[in-house]
Amino acid sequence: MWLRRAFFHWLIPAAFLLPIWLLVGWGVFQGGAGPFLWVLFIAVPSVFLGQLLLTLLVRARPTVRAQRAVSWWDVAGFALWHALTIAVGFFGPWFAPLLVGAIVVAVALFWLSLWQLWSEARSGTGRIVLRYSTASGGVTPGGVTSEGNTFDGVRAARESNTRDGDVIVLSETAQPGEGRVSH
Repeated sequence: MWLRRAFFHWLIPAAFLLPIWLLVGWGVFQGGAGPFLWVLFIAVPSVFLGQLLLTLLVRARPTVRAQRAVSWWDVAGFALWHALTIAVGFFGPWFAPLLVGAIVVAVALFWLSLWQLWSEARSGTGRIVLRYSTASGGVTPGGVTSEGNTFDGVRAARESNTRDGDVIVLSETAQPGEGRVSH
């Protein structure tokens, strides 16, 4: 779990550090004038924007937000993509195949992220089942209290990692006349 959480926290800094590495790598390993234009105008913006887009797609998933950890598919995909991007920054004899590999993995990671987001949205696996109990009564996983009342609207919960083990419950209920359209 620590590795998945580490990748979760690494995604945003990677959007800044990987493009910087491409510039530094060009300067240190003497990439030449042609690769400089490529790095400056194509590689840096595409790695930056691609990483931000992929980060947003990954963090849009309810399970990632609730657990603050990416999936194992994400760990494998981002590790491979970042390793290839770092290898491209060495501007060695394997530059062209590494570049093609990095582009292919980035596109595959984009579709993998969309697939995971779509799968969670369709199956409802991202929903968090509530078990919240109070002294007067509790809520069953179906959303019915011990008194028989049901809850309308969206319900979500996330355990905080405090010493007390508190549970933070966020609930949104639509009241008649609030201007919301129910489907």
